[in-house]
Amino acid sequence: MHAYRSHNCGQLRASDTGAAVRLSGWIHRKRDHGGLVFIDLRDHYGLTQLVLHPETPGFDVVERLRTESVLKIDGEVVARSPETVNANLPTGEVEVRVKAVEVLSEAAELPLPVFGEPDYPEEIRLKHRYLDLRRETLHKNIVLRSKVIQSIRARMFGQGFNEFQTPILTASSPEGARDFLVPSRLHPSKFYALPQAPQQFKQLLMVSGFDRYFQIAPCFRDEDLRADRSLEFYQLDVEMSFVTQEDVFAAIEPVMHGVFEEFADGKRVSAYPFDRIPYREAISKYGSDKPDLRNPIEMQDVSEHFRGGGFGLFAKILDADAKNAVWAIPAPTGGSRAFCDRMNSWAQGEGQPGLGYVFWSEDQGGWGGPIAKNLGAEAADKLMTSLGLKSGDAAFFVAGDPSVFYKFAGSARTKVGTDLNLVDEDQFKFCWIVDFPMFEWNEDEKRVDFSHNPFSMPQGELEALTTKDPLDILAYQYDIVCNGYELCSGAIRNHKPEIMLKAFEIAGYGAEVVEEQFGGMLNAFRYGAPPHGGLAPGIDRIVMLLAGQTAIREVIAFPLNQQGQDLLMNAPAEVQDRQLKELHIRTAPPIKA
Repeated sequence: MHAYRSHNCGQLRASDTGAAVRLSGWIHRKRDHGGLVFIDLRDHYGLTQLVLHPETPGFDVVERLRTESVLKIDGEVVARSPETVNANLPTGEVEVRVKAVEVLSEAAELPLPVFGEPDYPEEIRLKHRYLDLRRETLHKNIVLRSKVIQSIRARMFGQGFNEFQTPILTASSPEGARDFLVPSRLHPSKFYALPQAPQQFKQLLMVSGFDRYFQIAPCFRDEDLRADRSLEFYQLDVEMSFVTQEDVFAAIEPVMHGVFEEFADGKRVSAYPFDRIPYREAISKYGSDKPDLRNPIEMQDVSEHFRGGGFGLFAKILDADAKNAVWAIPAPTGGSRAFCDRMNSWAQGEGQPGLGYVFWSEDQGGWGGPIAKNLGAEAADKLMTSLGLKSGDAAFFVAGDPSVFYKFAGSARTKVGTDLNLVDEDQFKFCWIVDFPMFEWNEDEKRVDFSHNPFSMPQGELEALTTKDPLDILAYQYDIVCNGYELCSGAIRNHKPEIMLKAFEIAGYGAEVVEEQFGGMLNAFRYGAPPHGGLAPGIDRIVMLLAGQTAIREVIAFPLNQQGQDLLMNAPAEVQDRQLKELHIRTAPPIKA
């Protein structure tokens, strides 16, 4: 028999009754029942119940052991009596009567419990992540991650892609988030950068003639943290040659749909082709470029119902500036003053003066609220009918410059949909957001800047860059969105040097800067570059959605905390003076105010 186990702890069934077995694992739970000790022994694969009698050799030792100690046992598989069968366990029809036990490792007092998985402060969980990872939910999440990546790889190979690796030590980029810099010992005062993404390298692979590339790529961005973002993350990096935007969609949709359907645990998954929603339409309907389409609410511009009178405040706002508008947020089943007042209070808590509304009032026999009162019965009825609303419903209104208020309107849409239970939680709803603006106005620096990926092909190519207002130029850029999360960004790339130089010129970068920062790729384009495009879905967010989590830390084995610290390994940390000397570096601590 093997030195540690003949079976794993999730393997034994009723058909094994009478067999002599050897198991090894952790004490998950221990119960003393009048002289008998019952132990749930756990390993990676599952749980098996052990029974120890007082006459079992080593009984006294086991009786005093703490949970999470590691045992090796020999014993006999016996069937449980019908009333003690545990239908929730795959091994629940049997138990092992222990005949010999050996303590392989004794556990000290635990800083956090494994059994039961009660809520514990994140600091303790991350400092003792090896214990946290023993918990059933987190353990399953990490196994799920492995299976998802395996499935993605198989589907990508099935689509004719090849997996290639790109460098981790590379050059710093002036675009995107801050780089993590790595000092060079051999080249004093010079630095490598960890890749924010393998962007330039994957494009160079296309120029090199490889056609279809993918990689499960590590990426590093020194940016502020939040629940769905980390300093270090992995993405399914993809690039293809001789493709249009629709070719990219056709290649990746079966992969995303297939992976989600495989691990959706019964939830519905959008059939492909996924909906294509232009960026500006997404903003006007959903107040977001990553809309949660499980929420059926679509906002509408209802400015014409208020122009020239009716509700004085909105009429004045519309007259003040041609770009101002009034948007309506329908609220089916929200027709009560109590709900409308709660939404108004919520808006004030969000820093807004309030949230206008109309609701169906049985007392008044029609539409109620200050807006309806000012509009009059006929105009209010016309307004609400245009929104597809009826008795028992309500609508909320936001007025002003849409470029200023659209995010708040989108939050209100989400709040209404959630509070009225309109969101269909039993599905994964995908869409593409397309036709992103190539440029945006940087108010802080008073200049035109790239709005998305600077390496994207503008729609209309060089002619658009030379003849159109930069803020009117659209790009062949696209995002995949699922349930309100942006899973990836992508684009058809700009593969022509003259277009690339002009695009960067519009964004304020001279030709010498582009040549210095992106000379490798720019020169490669001068020697014959195919039209190409790609995208990069985030592995962490995909697994987070499939695991039903809201923080990517719950699907990463060893994540950083919200301050970007590794509490287990104590990083970042100071280094020795001799290391700094080798790297020709002096530290300059921040000056205290």
